[in-house]
Amino acid sequence: TGRVCKARRGVVLLLSVAIAAGASCRRAPAPTTEVVAISRAALPSDPGDAVWQTAPEHVAPLLLQDLVVPRLMTASTKEVRVRAFASSSEIAFRDEWVDGVANDLPGAGRFLDACAVQVPRKADANAPDPQMGQLGRPVEIAYWRADWQASVNGRNDSIQALYPNATVDHYPFEARSLERGSDAQQQMARRYAPADAVGNRRGGLRQSAVEDLVAEGPGTLSPAAATSSRGRGMRTPNGWAVVLTRRMPDGLAPRGRTQVAFAVWEG
Repeated sequence: TGRVCKARRGVVLLLSVAIAAGASCRRAPAPTTEVVAISRAALPSDPGDAVWQTAPEHVAPLLLQDLVVPRLMTASTKEVRVRAFASSSEIAFRDEWVDGVANDLPGAGRFLDACAVQVPRKADANAPDPQMGQLGRPVEIAYWRADWQASVNGRNDSIQALYPNATVDHYPFEARSLERGSDAQQQMARRYAPADAVGNRRGGLRQSAVEDLVAEGPGTLSPAAATSSRGRGMRTPNGWAVVLTRRMPDGLAPRGRTQVAFAVWEG
């Protein structure tokens, strides 16, 4: 785990979110000093959708992660550019940042590009800590990962695909004596896929590039009961653009404000 921590580089920022009533589509709005979510009936899910250009952009400088080991002395990602839309029940964030290398291959010694958006479970005048909230003041986190996106896009992350020079002698569940697709064959296959066998959500093929998490302070991060957030990422000419859509925090109404924290992992 030491190598994992040393290679992961994250940055986080606390901002406020204002829900505005509407926006003109005729010209790009001016930059904002806070993230402003423009009201819109249909929320765009594609980070390349031109409608995002009608939402005001907030350029958010990112802070280095110097609270816990491994501490950063220099932020690995300087800033994230944020646009947002909100419907009556959901809010969509488009995060874009510079990253010259796409780290999207899973495997030993490989570390991945990712991003996350964190909001309080309930909008309140006193915001919880941006680093995963605090006891009695929970936060909800939508987490996107580049390798999950590649899997959703159809990339085959098999042993042979990830390690072209690997050779597999024999898998018992592929024995000719087992009828392919039979109960016996599937049970044998599950023995060799322990993460899937025990219900680990991160094992097997991905249906979504996003996972919902909950926390009440550092060290308490855990999966949410279910993932309802949606997300999609794409490479841009100089980095990543990711849309994360989640339900509106409890108590957040039009023209209301809450807080949001962003995190970016650069490999």
